[in-house]
Amino acid sequence: MSARPFIPQVSARIGALIVQRAASLGVEPERLMCGTGFEAAWLNDPEARMPLSVEERLWARAAQWTRTPAFGLQAARLIRPGEFDVLDYAVRTAPDLRTALQRLARYNRLLHDLASFKIIPMGTATRIEHHFERAGVQPCPQAAEFTLASLVVVASQLAGEPVQALEVAFMHAPLDNVETYRQVLGVVPRFGAPASCVVLASELLDRPVPAADPGLSRIVTAHAEQLLATRNQPHESITMQVRQQLAQGMAHGVMSLRAVARHLNLSERSLQRRLGDEGTCFADLVDEVRRELATRYIADERLALGEVAYLLGFSDHSAFHRAFKRWTGTTPAAARH
Repeated sequence: MSARPFIPQVSARIGALIVQRAASLGVEPERLMCGTGFEAAWLNDPEARMPLSVEERLWARAAQWTRTPAFGLQAARLIRPGEFDVLDYAVRTAPDLRTALQRLARYNRLLHDLASFKIIPMGTATRIEHHFERAGVQPCPQAAEFTLASLVVVASQLAGEPVQALEVAFMHAPLDNVETYRQVLGVVPRFGAPASCVVLASELLDRPVPAADPGLSRIVTAHAEQLLATRNQPHESITMQVRQQLAQGMAHGVMSLRAVARHLNLSERSLQRRLGDEGTCFADLVDEVRRELATRYIADERLALGEVAYLLGFSDHSAFHRAFKRWTGTTPAAARH
């Protein structure tokens, strides 16, 4: 049996953002989505993923129908906290901008199968390169401009003051007049460059972020690490796919059988049958994933026990306490000790 071809995917949150930005410029969401492959149900589904090709079609159509040549650039100007869930909060709770960039580079796979960031220190300046980790495949121009402009916009939001890039470069030709780029990025980019990048002052990256939140930072980075680990595991079996979905959705409350089946494009009955064929069932997997995560989180003394209960999707600490004692015969506090 031949292997299935690899189809790169991205978080459907990107598609939802494109649809919302286009709607603010007068384009009906249903009209924009029609024929692109983007499903309306994904607009409110934080865990959904879509093929990269769907994202590219949305960018192109949004730019055309809003009559905004640099639509991606303009979309970045309106970016707000929380639009990209765990990745977003991991970046925004960092103690300084350099750590924020390092977290972006580490956790971006939660959002995108191919996009990657390389942080290159150059003395008084630091270069952040954006590329795809697949030969012969490049970000579409709208996505590239949105991504690099987002770095500048989010850096300004975290710093509490406008951040000006020292240099910006794109691999593609300009999509709009140079003043449009200067307004968003602070500089006129180089076009037709070997790589897309933003260069920022190193001194700026090492300043403390005024609104940094160490407590929330511990919670979201712990959750991001677990999600990253599940994405790095092979997904040949339906059991592994279900475990991944459960781990991804855990901090939002334990996912239902119906929700997981929908993510895997299966009926509930088919999912139950396939799990049974592999010698397990949905309820057992929920319990197993919670127990494994509990063991990992308990070992991290930076996390308060209340934070662990939250990460595992428990409604309160007492519910977590009872479950942990059932799993291990001891309490969370005793296990940590």
